[in-house]
Parts: sequence; C-alpha cells; structure tokens
Amino acid sequence: MDRRIRRLGVGLVLLFAVLFAQLAYVQVFAADRIKNDPANARRQIIAEYKVERGAILTADGQVLAKSVANPDRHSELLYQRQYPGGALYGQLTGYYSRIYGRSALEFAMNPYLSGDAPELAISTFTDLILGRPKKGGTVKTTIRTDVQGAAQQALGDQPGAVVAIEPKTGNLLAMVANPSYDPNELSSGTDQDINDAWELLNEDPEKPLISRAKDELYLPGSAGKLITASAALEHGYGPDSEWPNPQFLDLPQTTNTLANFGNEVCHGGSRTVTMAEAFQESCNVPFAEIGLKLKARKMSEQARAFGFCPTDPPEQVDCMEPTIPFVLPFEVGHFPVPAYFQDNAPLLAFSSIGLDNVVTNPLHMALVAGSIGNAGTMMEPRLVTEIRDAQGRVVRTFDPQIYGNPIGPRTAADMRTMMLSVTQGGTASSAFAGFPIQVAGKTGTATNGEDVPPNAWFVCFAPAGPNDVPRIAVAVIVLDGGSLGNEATGGQVAAPIARDVIAAYLNG
Repeated sequence: MDRRIRRLGVGLVLLFAVLFAQLAYVQVFAADRIKNDPANARRQIIAEYKVERGAILTADGQVLAKSVANPDRHSELLYQRQYPGGALYGQLTGYYSRIYGRSALEFAMNPYLSGDAPELAISTFTDLILGRPKKGGTVKTTIRTDVQGAAQQALGDQPGAVVAIEPKTGNLLAMVANPSYDPNELSSGTDQDINDAWELLNEDPEKPLISRAKDELYLPGSAGKLITASAALEHGYGPDSEWPNPQFLDLPQTTNTLANFGNEVCHGGSRTVTMAEAFQESCNVPFAEIGLKLKARKMSEQARAFGFCPTDPPEQVDCMEPTIPFVLPFEVGHFPVPAYFQDNAPLLAFSSIGLDNVVTNPLHMALVAGSIGNAGTMMEPRLVTEIRDAQGRVVRTFDPQIYGNPIGPRTAADMRTMMLSVTQGGTASSAFAGFPIQVAGKTGTATNGEDVPPNAWFVCFAPAGPNDVPRIAVAVIVLDGGSLGNEATGGQVAAPIARDVIAAYLNG
C-alpha cells in the first residue's frame, strides 16, 4: 500500500514538474515568439475591438474621441474609433489604429480608456456579472473648446503653434499647431487606406505627426530675455539698474560686434539705459551686457530653475534629463552648461538674447510666462483632470502639481511691471491698443537661417494689472515670418494671435 502511495506521489510530482516546465517555456522562453505570431496579434486586436473604448472629452464636455459600433456587421472588429474634432485635436488625442497602435492621450491613458486600470475593476466586474459588454473609462481633459477654436482661427494657415495655460493650475487650455493631422485617417477605413495615410504623413516634410507646440525646439530670440531679466533681478540688478548703451557691443575674445534689431540705438541714443527701458524696447546690446556681467553659471542656473535642460553642444545636444513632467511626450527647452561658455564669452552674449544654442517651444514658454504671473511658482502642465467609469462615477482625479519656484515674488512683480510696459508703449503696443484687459508680455524675433524669414514670438499672461490675478498665459510662435515674411516681428505677427486667444478665454 505504502509502495503504491509513493508511486502515486512520485507520479504527481513528475506531472507537476512537466506542467511547471511547460508554463515556464510558454511564459518565458517562447513568450516573444508567441506574442509576435501574426495569428496571435490578430486575436489580440479582435479582443481589443470588442471593448467599447472610453471617450476623451474637453473640459466643457465636447467629445474628442469615441468608439461607435462598426457598421460592417460581418467584421470581427465590433467598434470603430472616431475623432469628431479631426485635425484640430489630433496632436492631443493621438490615434488609435489597428495597424499602428496608439499615440498621445490614446497611448498615455490606454489603461483607463480600455477599461483595464485597477480603478475600473469594480465597473468591469459588474459588467461581467450582468453580462454587459466591457466599457472603458472616460478621460476628461482641461482643454477649453472656445480657446482651442480661437487659437486655431487666429493662427490660421500660418506655420507655427499656440499654447494657452492657466498659471495657477497648469491646466492646458489650448494647444494648436500647424500642420496637424486627422487621426480618423489612421483609425478607420480599409488596411490599404490606413497604410496610405500613414505613408503620406511620414513622407510629409512638414512632419504633421510631430507637434510644433511641444515636440520641436526653436530659438526664442528676445522672448529668451525673460530668463536674462529674471536672473538679473534675482541677483540684485533692479529694473532701474543702468547699463552702457552703445550702438554696437564689442564682444570679448573677438573683433565681432553685437547689434540691436535694425542696428538701431536703444532708447534714443542715450549713453546709458535702464534694464526696464531695454526690456520695453527689446534692446539686444544691454541684455548681452547683462548676461556677460552675470556670467555663465548664474544664467545657466536661472534657465535650469525654469525647467530648461542643460546641454553641452555640439557633443551633447539632446536632453538627457527631462525636467518637467507631462502626460504627453514633451521636449523641454535647452540651455548650455556653464562649461560651454568657458572659452567663448561671445556665445554667452548671444545666449542672453535667446540665440546661439538656447532653444525652446511654446508649451515651455507658456509655463515660463505662467510662473511669472503666478508670483514665481511654476506649475507642471496638466492635461487630464479626472477619469469616470461607464456609469459616470469619478474613479480618479489628477490634482495640480507644483514644479518649482524659479523666481521669488519680488522678482515676479518686477517682471510683471516690465512686461506690462511692452504692451503699453513697447514692441507689442500696437497689438494691444484699446484692448480692455492689461496684458504683460514679451516679443521675440529669432533668426531662422540664412535667407529665411525670422520666426516671430509672443509670450504673455493676463489680466496683469497690479491687483489682478492672472488667469491665462499664452505663448505663440509663427515660423518663417508667417504672412509678413522677412518683415515679421513678434509684435506684428504673434502678439495679435495671443490677444485673440486671451479675449476668447476671458469672454468665455
């Protein structure tokens, strides 16, 4: 009897060993082969499309993405993904494609949209018990329909981008870029239709799949003087500090010179000029002097405080340390490390006026402007506020998060005053003549290569009166001079776009 029991026990142990070995083989050694098997990939896609994927909504409830029943009743794919807003929101929603996968919010929020997140377990289990089809969660964003529409209309067909945020929360109110793309073309139609659309998008030299609002980097030009002025104020040089005012600045270590826009003399040709006067007129020579006086370490530290990634061109030009968290891919601005300027002081002069290897994009500059309007506190950009289950219950919220305090409240107050002067008598005064709201801003016109029209910038926040609490910050870039070509400036081309966006938000 004992002998039989021992044999049975040994047999069971051997069976369990074989079972364990088989599981190990399937889950470890053969996992990649099984996963990549075309037949299994097809099964996975069919399983995904049996789920009614959750919707993506604007802050005011407009549907940006939704799943609808497949009109082809013979298809194995029960649902189709639709994007009612098309290209206007394409770079925010991303695409959900049976061939090319997911991008943007469709990728970042996939566990919620697909119903697989732990927060949706109760809802999913209830659907299972009651025999209902599985439904994903709804993602509510911070985007305002009116502000997004105003940004698109104001930018028109000009190449560039517009970003608007709330300074106190970091909420992304609008993000528009030209060109964009329609995610419907990658998410519905025949396989051939989807492949053709994908090839066209990837062959387009304008790169519509890459957002000019947050993925590309550009010289900020004089908009970069926000960093230089902040660094000066943080280190004891007030708005009334005096600086030499020659027509041309003789650069150290070279016979080259640096000039103001149009080779003009700042502030009527006086021998000295205050930082506030130079800021109002966007004079290059005094701000190059400020940067040289502060030296590389203080300039780099201030840029780093604003979230710029330190780089060491040309050896290291990629950002190895992403500094500002965001739910979507986000290429933060770059500012060279101090060692880069050690044997080349002229480059520090050019970096102090937003040139050389200082690069950024509208999303980052909107955060910089927002931090100045928010008394020196920079918020992380926020795009998603909450997740709701299929029954409409909130299962998760995403609260505003502070990124840091790049400047103190006193510096922020002085910056506000100087930025107000730009719209009330400076380089953006024509765009805001008669505008009922006080706006604090900074223009920028950045070189864009030889024989190519300049890029035009405007960065601002409003309302910006002494007793106002700013509610919106906007950054605009118009590439290649937009509609004005070589005659473009930030005040002429970009500032009116920001004005229209501010009006739409405050009126709304």
